[in-house]
Amino acid sequence: MSFRSLVAALHAVQLRFVVIGVWGANFHASSAAAVFATPEYDLFLPPEPDTWLEAWRVCAALGLSLRADDDSLTTPPDRVQAEAVVTAGTQVRASVLSGPSALMVDLMPVMTAFEFEPVWDERRVFVMDGVEVPVARLSHIIRSKAATNRDQDRLFLSTHAATLRQMLDGDED
Repeated sequence: MSFRSLVAALHAVQLRFVVIGVWGANFHASSAAAVFATPEYDLFLPPEPDTWLEAWRVCAALGLSLRADDDSLTTPPDRVQAEAVVTAGTQVRASVLSGPSALMVDLMPVMTAFEFEPVWDERRVFVMDGVEVPVARLSHIIRSKAATNRDQDRLFLSTHAATLRQMLDGDED
């Protein structure tokens, strides 16, 4: 399973999403030397239960298992669970953890300091092996990480401050 395949499948059912987090920052990198290591992709989805149900259906059809960060999902997830995930801001991990097709994708109903629509409206689109990938602006990713104020985000921002500043130059229109 590849991230590209997941993105293509989400596009096929016309789901809106934006790549955020460290992989979102990686799309803005000007070279492989500026890419940051992280095991998972983060997708920010709109707070619409039907969108979440469709995303879960796509993930299941691709063989990805689903697990909420609070272990609240049943199989198969239903609309009541989708509403609960959106309301509580619960992250759901879609994953294949073994073999050469290992993939971890965190489906996120929240991007700290941002609502979905403004991030969607200002997204950048990158192309990965012929598939368009909507990505949050780097400035949004950095501001969100700063606002989250988790140790891991503070460490990421301080460790990579110079590289992120250089990358931000390319984020301006």
